[in-house]
Amino acid sequence: MTSNTSIDARRVAATPRGVGIGFPSIYAQRALNAELWDVEGRRYIDFGSGIAVLNTGHCHPRVVAAIRAQLDCFTHTAYQVVPYESAVHLAERLNRITPGSHPKKTAFFTTGAEAVENAIKIARHHTRRSGVIALGGAFHGRTYMGMALTGKVAPYKQGFGPFPASVYHVPAPIALHGVSVDDSLRALEQLFKSDIEPEQVAAIIVEPVQGEGGFYQQPLDFMRALREVCDRHGIVLIADEIQTGFARTGKLFAMEHYDVLPDLMTLAKSLAGGTPLSAVCGRAEIMDAPAPGGLGGTYAGNALAIAAAHAVLDVIEDEQLCARAERLGATLKARLEGLRTGVPQISDVRGPGAMVAVEFAKADGTPDPDFTKVVQQRAKDAGLLLLSCGTYGNVLRFLFPLTIEDALFEEGLAILTKALKAEA
Repeated sequence: MTSNTSIDARRVAATPRGVGIGFPSIYAQRALNAELWDVEGRRYIDFGSGIAVLNTGHCHPRVVAAIRAQLDCFTHTAYQVVPYESAVHLAERLNRITPGSHPKKTAFFTTGAEAVENAIKIARHHTRRSGVIALGGAFHGRTYMGMALTGKVAPYKQGFGPFPASVYHVPAPIALHGVSVDDSLRALEQLFKSDIEPEQVAAIIVEPVQGEGGFYQQPLDFMRALREVCDRHGIVLIADEIQTGFARTGKLFAMEHYDVLPDLMTLAKSLAGGTPLSAVCGRAEIMDAPAPGGLGGTYAGNALAIAAAHAVLDVIEDEQLCARAERLGATLKARLEGLRTGVPQISDVRGPGAMVAVEFAKADGTPDPDFTKVVQQRAKDAGLLLLSCGTYGNVLRFLFPLTIEDALFEEGLAILTKALKAEA
């Protein structure tokens, strides 16, 4: 019988160590909704969803049916060679459902990092400026521009420099770690005084809720201030919604939690139910800045992924996944809050909708990544897959499919409770 151990030995011999594996002792055989079975037949409850890719679950029947129907037509033409109506229709849908009633246009790509790269390209072309500002703790991808924008050195930037020029960082406002909104805004003003004048800045890019950085939601006052700064200086405000989008936060998009609008949005992950598809959607006059041929990619807007995305949007609407995200997230947060007394390592429980995180700290208040790893391992041994994140690796993030059955969700919470309360 094929074993996880034998496959992993082959992986180590055949693939580079730079591709980090979260669970090297598990090799997937099949999956359905929020359950996954490995090659040895062991079942796991998946609270990671392929890093927020499966808001509609593994193999949702409507997504599978849409892909199969497209297979009977064609798999690929290269949209920029021979286009197809389904892609135009998806662009129309995204233009309509993303925040704001202003005229918008959407361009499709393959990965989240590609979407980020192209959003920067579009902003630079539109403004004829070079500077880009991101936040500390941000994650925007592993390409060179993505790494430059990412506000975490290890493991993403270590040994890979030099990075593209004219990229700057300011601290993200995280009250838990002593950084206020005023602190972040003062750092931005200092950046304008010491490093780059605002009239040379093309874009400010921000995750409404930092993903890899620890699931910290940007405060409303901060988002309002960024919008005012961008308006005052002619800077493009980019919302990176790659991890936050498609009902995860209880809204279709996390920017709907604010009363300000971005100029551009990057989308990916749960857009297409596990097939590779990303997008940049934004103000029509900005999106139209690059000349024909300036944007694109061989697989950009692949027909199979486009079909999957239409099905995903239908499922989110018909199964009311935004409301379900709010309910599931509230249940999880209440359970975690109720464990604080018995688990003193819990320093914070946070997150909008079902984009929930629990942060761990030692008695002296310093981050506790060791306890995080222990809980993650206990849960995995009991059949629950959890993902960590945060600058210090001391945060567990919860990204279960929003379609998870209630009984299975409760089973996962029971395993989580035992993993948190078990004696070290």
